[in-house]
Amino acid sequence: MNPQGERWTAERVLELAPDAASRTAGAKLATPGPWSGAGARTGAVWGECAGSGGKPYRTVVDLAGPGFHCSCPSRKSPCKHALGLLLSWSEGPGAVPEGAPPDWAAQWLGKRREREAAGSGAAASGPSRGPADPEAARRRAERRARRIAAGASELERRLADLLRSGLASADAASYGRWEETAARMVDAQAPGLAARVRELASVAGSGSPARRTTRLLEECALLHTLNQGFLRLAELPEPLAATVRARVGITPDAASLLTSGPLVRDRWLVLAQRDADDGRLVTRRVWLRGRETGRMALLLSYGAAGRAPELSLPVGLALDAELAFHPSARPLRAALGTRHAAPAPVPGPPPGGDAEEALRAYGEALRDDPWLEGWPVVLSGVVPVPGRDGGDWQLADADGRSALPVAPGGDESALWRLTAISGGRPVRVFGECGHRGFTPLLAWAPEPVAL
Repeated sequence: MNPQGERWTAERVLELAPDAASRTAGAKLATPGPWSGAGARTGAVWGECAGSGGKPYRTVVDLAGPGFHCSCPSRKSPCKHALGLLLSWSEGPGAVPEGAPPDWAAQWLGKRREREAAGSGAAASGPSRGPADPEAARRRAERRARRIAAGASELERRLADLLRSGLASADAASYGRWEETAARMVDAQAPGLAARVRELASVAGSGSPARRTTRLLEECALLHTLNQGFLRLAELPEPLAATVRARVGITPDAASLLTSGPLVRDRWLVLAQRDADDGRLVTRRVWLRGRETGRMALLLSYGAAGRAPELSLPVGLALDAELAFHPSARPLRAALGTRHAAPAPVPGPPPGGDAEEALRAYGEALRDDPWLEGWPVVLSGVVPVPGRDGGDWQLADADGRSALPVAPGGDESALWRLTAISGGRPVRVFGECGHRGFTPLLAWAPEPVAL
């Protein structure tokens, strides 16, 4: 059983799945056949699942997080084995009996809880605990700032060369030169600049000539503004300076945020969770909304070497927890602090607005952060409208007076699922509103459904 003394429902388990394929594969493993030594106690479930190799995969779940560990090579978290185990456990003690964990499961659970206890101790110690050598930390920060400034100056010269030669001359053949420039930005410890340079490279090799030139001009302008912002950081008001530092890649670590505060405690509704894998790093984005404060928050976590991040929160439930927001002119990204209770159901979906309100929210956020790609919003009473031949989708207000285009390049099957949920009737949808359009991530019908 979980810390609240209740077994999870199958729906709650499946909400943790990183994608539809994982849900399907996990459901196939929710039978006694492939499992041996499965068991549970308050706060944990474990078992061994037969695989294609000679040794079974050892799977253990810490329900308090939840946290997952499996010896399988899957990059997803939770993997299909963890999902299958939890689905079996959700059926009752007949499928997964109560008992003491084996040594391998107890060892992982013990180490995980030691880490959590250490993290809680650091948070409880308050802001008095600083770096072991503040002067050394200050010198490191200054050296990094000088390297980033040198990289930004070099990038300004590269942009000037591009504009002198003409944007129309940039094409796919120039990708290698931009990739080399991006690598130098990484060497300068400015990953944010490197990411924008790579975006320039991708734009140079795609689209029609007219559209490509327009996009290149837009990206060059944003990159130039970011370079100049960092080179003139001392002249900016502190909230904007913090935004610029974050955009070039200088971000405080979670421990320092949680110890220096301020902390915002609320019942945070988990709105959506998405993974992105660029071949080098798996980035997990979890969107939250405070039930009392109404604030939006974004948690980012990473998995190195192709492994999915451990942080996984159940979509559609609320988490009583403390968050520390990263400094910014428009704070959104946050670090997850102390959790005061296990995730629990909420009485209903959050309030939403129409298309005009969504655009206004994005516009206000963009005013504070010109490099913002999108802003999380909840749309209330919208109808999905497919375009001709399935393209150019829109989310139209129920009265038909205004609509938001759906951002291109998404999962079209998710849009058809949204259409099926709607059935032509208005629905409530959560997603990101940005300059490319609206990206739907979750719908309520009447229960939350990940898209």
